[in-house]
Amino acid sequence: MNKPLLNRKQLGAKGEYYALMHLQSLGYRVAERNWRCRSGEIDLIAWDGELLVFVEVRTRSDSRSFGTPQESVDYRKCRQVVETAQVYVFRHQLDHCQLRFDVVSVLSDKEGGLISLEHLTNAF
Repeated sequence: MNKPLLNRKQLGAKGEYYALMHLQSLGYRVAERNWRCRSGEIDLIAWDGELLVFVEVRTRSDSRSFGTPQESVDYRKCRQVVETAQVYVFRHQLDHCQLRFDVVSVLSDKEGGLISLEHLTNAF
């Protein structure tokens, strides 16, 4: 029996789960998932040693139609993540910390099975 196809929201959640597991396997300490404020949302916020890392996760089920997941992180999205990160840093009084912005690109099948995962550090 075939697994049911995932809708866009479910596929995104599955991709974020894969990204979370990947970061934890590298020893990152995840501080927040789907942190929101007025300026936007950050998928994952984690500590890589002393570095505070803001992670944008992009998941696609078919790269042939729309390009790779990381190609969908455009200038506007980068700016929104940076602005949201500034709010997070201010609210948590972390202005003394070094920051990094990463992108985790997840390619899955239509049932949510992992095909590939690429972690771009210092993506923007």
